[in-house]
Amino acid sequence: MQVFEKLSEYRYEQLVFCHDKATGLRAIIAIHDTTLGPALGGCRMYPYATEDDAIVDALRLARGMTYKAAASGLNLGGGKSVIIGDPKADKSEALFRSLGRYVETLGGRYIVAEDVGISTTDIHYVHIETSHVVGMDVTYGGSGDPSPFTALGVLQGMRACAEEIFGTASLEGRTVAVQGLGHVGYHLCRLLHEEDARLIVTDVQADAVERVAREFGAKAVEPDEVMTIPCDVFAPCALGAVLNDASIPKLRCRIVAGSANNVLLEARHGEALAERGILYAPDYVINAGGLINVADELEGYDERRATRRVLRIEERIRQIIAISKRDSVPTNVAADTLALERIAAISSMERLHTGHPYGQQRRRRETI
Repeated sequence: MQVFEKLSEYRYEQLVFCHDKATGLRAIIAIHDTTLGPALGGCRMYPYATEDDAIVDALRLARGMTYKAAASGLNLGGGKSVIIGDPKADKSEALFRSLGRYVETLGGRYIVAEDVGISTTDIHYVHIETSHVVGMDVTYGGSGDPSPFTALGVLQGMRACAEEIFGTASLEGRTVAVQGLGHVGYHLCRLLHEEDARLIVTDVQADAVERVAREFGAKAVEPDEVMTIPCDVFAPCALGAVLNDASIPKLRCRIVAGSANNVLLEARHGEALAERGILYAPDYVINAGGLINVADELEGYDERRATRRVLRIEERIRQIIAISKRDSVPTNVAADTLALERIAAISSMERLHTGHPYGQQRRRRETI
């Protein structure tokens, strides 16, 4: 891989390789953009087939966090870290403390949190070596499981979409097909049940389906059925890239709004949804509730304040719909525009106040 070419393509600021032979640590920290503030993003542990795969994943995820933070109104930038290893076999306190020491060397430019393959216990070990950590368990002064907040944000985004398509933000009587019943999917179903929505659900784990069907009166369908069944809202809450050339023509919904990351296989699939008259709530905006919640820890965690901020996702989705109409672009492009406009405005303000042609030395990015 031509690393510097990769960094130049989307103006990444920094890529850090972390190695500790004694603990077996092989990790990569990617910092994309710190115009709005320090880069915040989770740490992912995965047995990547190659080092190039790990680099690409870290870079892609870091850039996504920049957009998510900016579009959510947070004063944070985008970053991500990945550990090359099997989370079932390669974890140790020493390994995570080693990672913490690397995070500490960055002096606050990167704030680490939990992600795929990482537990709150792992994050606690990181925190022993650095204060630049969020998302710890409540017993250690953190905010705990972010899933309920992610689900709440998705519900709020659905309201905004429903108002646009059906003329009312109420989800009562609306049929919502939920794909994936993990932590977020389960809480989303709970909230939708409280709203008197009709639920259609699926998951590869039969016990998860049985639980939601029993508790919330949901109709269970096979995983390969959920995207083709008639519904008002399709809520992808599992894997990414589910919206593609093969699946989009089969959709029988008016709205796509879920918690899964990177649900569009390619950016052009946002246009494909728009051409079919399906309103898409951009994933990194509607699923930002978890990020908003853990980011509140940086001010001294207040659950009520965090909840109020998550509720604003409804207004963010309305803004994106308005930009989509204003610029005659799909909503995924409109979401990028919202993020870019905010970053550009802050970057311009920094240049004005510092007198430096490219802003503050620690924040050299004009745009992402």
